[in-house]
Amino acid sequence: MLNLRKYTVLKDYLLLTIAMLIGSLGWVIFLLPNHVTTGGLPGLASILYWGLKIPVQVTFLGANILLLLIALKVLGWRFCLKTLYAAVMFTIFSAMGQHWMEGSTLLQGQPFMAIVLGAACLGSTVGLGLACNGSSGGTDVIAAMINKYYDISLGKLILLVDISVVTTSYLVLRDWEQVLYGYVFLFVSSICVDKIVNMMRQSVQFFIISEKYEDIGHAINVSARRGCTTISGQGFYSGKEVKMLFVLARQTEASTIFSIINEIDPAAFVSQSAVIGVYGLGFDKFKTKRKKKM
Repeated sequence: MLNLRKYTVLKDYLLLTIAMLIGSLGWVIFLLPNHVTTGGLPGLASILYWGLKIPVQVTFLGANILLLLIALKVLGWRFCLKTLYAAVMFTIFSAMGQHWMEGSTLLQGQPFMAIVLGAACLGSTVGLGLACNGSSGGTDVIAAMINKYYDISLGKLILLVDISVVTTSYLVLRDWEQVLYGYVFLFVSSICVDKIVNMMRQSVQFFIISEKYEDIGHAINVSARRGCTTISGQGFYSGKEVKMLFVLARQTEASTIFSIINEIDPAAFVSQSAVIGVYGLGFDKFKTKRKKKM
């Protein structure tokens, strides 16, 4: 169990690192040079960079540290530690990207294409962060704190803050066209967030009938790191007693499980189906509304 938790934690941090790399490069390569406003802290950092020439990484990291100090008691140290790591990685990668892109602008004169690519990168960053039970910081932290005490949708809170930031950018840019581009960014990035989260968290279930069910179950435990449940059954036509394995896994792990089955018993009978949600150890946490105290 301890090794499984270590593996899960390492995988989460690896995904966070990849997510921050994708988002920071999309930000400094496509959005900042083309003066496209984003939502949340990246958008606020962009406004201060355009108006006061304050480096975006300074604003982003400083604001995140302040928010996390406030959120430490509310959200717990594990959430804050993972979010701080993500903020530091985003800061480092964005600084490297700005140095690399200094004096050059990709897609100059093509703001719509820059918006689509930048929104895809930042949307993927947020989606990957949520998929590994982390946070990219900024408005996510604010929304999580409010949501803990009030029954308000996280999505509505984040969208409200993002729209406010994009609208505020008019004070610096003095161009409503750029603000409208910012709204397009929010639309595209929100679609990417949903797609990534659904893809990473989609679960499947397997029913496996095989005479070598013990070998298959052991291999799934060790190689796929998923639990199995043995169900006793009887073939209706043959009347033969059979053992069936019931397995729940992520969609991304399905190919690994199929490879295990094919290697041990190519003649096994396998049924795979998608499930709407799986809650518990190794999957999603139960989502219930907080009861009001009388």
